[in-house]
Amino acid sequence: MKKSILLILLFCLLHNISFSNEIGQVTGYKIPRFVSLKSDEVNLRIGSSTNYPIILKYITKNMPVEITDEYERWRKIRDIEGNEGWIYGDLLKGDRFVIIIKNTESKIYMFSKPDGVPIGEIGELNVVKIKVCLKKWCKIQFDNHKGWMNKKNLWGIYENETINVPFYQPLISLIWKININK
Repeated sequence: MKKSILLILLFCLLHNISFSNEIGQVTGYKIPRFVSLKSDEVNLRIGSSTNYPIILKYITKNMPVEITDEYERWRKIRDIEGNEGWIYGDLLKGDRFVIIIKNTESKIYMFSKPDGVPIGEIGELNVVKIKVCLKKWCKIQFDNHKGWMNKKNLWGIYENETINVPFYQPLISLIWKININK
């Protein structure tokens, strides 16, 4: 009987330890996860307090960053350039934005639909809002322009992450003659 109780307690302890790597202990949200900067003046610090020195100052509102840890009101983040440090949590928001990155193409295009026709070019390092993300494509908004981009040209979203996919997307995909899984 004592062995059974001990095994159950050990299982619960091990389960909580392994689970703690996936869920933030402060917010209960998944870690890592992408968020964006709420302001155009945000300090990145060496530690989780205003007593720690500032590493750098972000000046781009809506810039996506990846939360990798939490401590009280502070979030440890990583940016597109690999800089890591702590930001006060109230300076972050859950709205999803991405940064345009260039892989091998000489030009980066927005498309009318996934695998559709190009409707415009967009410059590298622009910050754009995510409207919808399928498995390989995201509908983005830049100023008043909307279009679809391949995820390989976006930093701030995980490879298999989907966002705001409407329940009727399979019908749209049939009309567009696309495979949402490619």
